Amino acid sequence: MAGDKRNPEGHAGHELVVDGVGVNYRAVRALEDVTFSTSCGSCVALIGPNGAGKSTLLKAIAGLLRADRGRILWRGTGVGKWSREIAYLPQREEVDWKFPITVRGVVRMGRYPNAGWWRPFSREDREAVDRALEAMDLADLAERQISHLSGGQQQRVFLARALAQEAHALLLDEPFTGLDRTSKAALAGMLRELAGQDRLVVASHHDLETVRGIYDEVLLLRRRTVAFGPVETTFTPENLDATFASHAGQGRKVTA
Repeated sequence: MAGDKRNPEGHAGHELVVDGVGVNYRAVRALEDVTFSTSCGSCVALIGPNGAGKSTLLKAIAGLLRADRGRILWRGTGVGKWSREIAYLPQREEVDWKFPITVRGVVRMGRYPNAGWWRPFSREDREAVDRALEAMDLADLAERQISHLSGGQQQRVFLARALAQEAHALLLDEPFTGLDRTSKAALAGMLRELAGQDRLVVASHHDLETVRGIYDEVLLLRRRTVAFGPVETTFTPENLDATFASHAGQGRKVTA
């Protein structure tokens, strides 16, 4: 249930710290003084208007973009040291779904950070891939080409790849976009389950009506941190107004 922050054995205490982070992206100041911290066992919604820097922040945490100011720490040191423990799942439209590769092939890619690109796969690698396929209910689709999958199945493939990587932190960019209601409900349950397994899940999210049912914490972003904290106390009309207010000073009408 959202709001229950569980800490079973595993990755408990692994903390993500984003401290005063600024990022330039294509000559634009995309982020400025972003600060928050969270840890494994949490499911975090990243919310803000278009252009707020949500994708930029996820890529910076994943080490795909360089922060030119501030610090991003995982387990107390720079995220670069822990790249194998952090998985980034891009927006679906950024993926070439016509690329000729099977579901198993994509999930196997999650083992490369551990096995290396040139070392033959070990039995441990194969077992990790099989476990990931089973966990995401993809075993029966393992040899199917990714171009023949539904939107919900495609998202499960990338979650399986992250599980095969044995990632502790999963960063998802707009994972619910384009899914039907059934697929959205299934994906929400999977994200809650992953957090319940003591992983950290951070996902950019647009549907304000579903935030309370999925997430424990929320980061409201408008190029800088507007507010961060538990959904119950932070996801408020006042904070949402501050996040979505137009340049003319008119707030976005939302109910929390």
